[in-house]
Amino acid sequence: MGKNLKRRLLAPMLALAVFALGACVTINVYFPAAEAQQAAEEFVEKVLDEKASDEGSEPQAWVPPARQRWSPLNLLVSQAHAQEADITIRTPAIQAIQDRMAERFQSGLRPHFDTGALGFGNDGLVVLREAGKVPLKDRVAVNQLVADDNRDRNAVYREIAVANNHPEWEDQIRQTFSRQWIASARAGWWYQAADGSWKQK
Repeated sequence: MGKNLKRRLLAPMLALAVFALGACVTINVYFPAAEAQQAAEEFVEKVLDEKASDEGSEPQAWVPPARQRWSPLNLLVSQAHAQEADITIRTPAIQAIQDRMAERFQSGLRPHFDTGALGFGNDGLVVLREAGKVPLKDRVAVNQLVADDNRDRNAVYREIAVANNHPEWEDQIRQTFSRQWIASARAGWWYQAADGSWKQK
């Protein structure tokens, strides 16, 4: 009878010990700010660079986020909680958006950044800041270009977060890209500061 009792108690105690060990394992999932900054710079420069747009881009293979090395802790902690994180922007969906944005920027939006009609908002979007600088005959087309571009911008921030298995990073990716659009703005272009005021580079 004593052995049976021990066996009955052993299974729940073992399960409790495994659960307690899992609860003690705290692996912080941090937002990889430096990697995100690098990814944003690569993405933004390709969109804004006239030469890159003219030459066209060769399709690149998708490189998945860095994989976590296997250890016994993998049994307790899901891959979503991997300690090491990376940012990839090389998925077919992200690259398709990037190509559309680069084409749209060079063929339609850039001249209006040059005149000061358009600017980079502090939310990672394009803003028609001075409609009077757009010829009347072009205003409908420019408004459409801005709407299309902002739709792609919203989509790419979300897509990058999802492609890297962290949809909760969308806001941080948007903020990182917002800073990069401003950092990459050419001399004479306008951007919106954090307080909402407009400044010229």
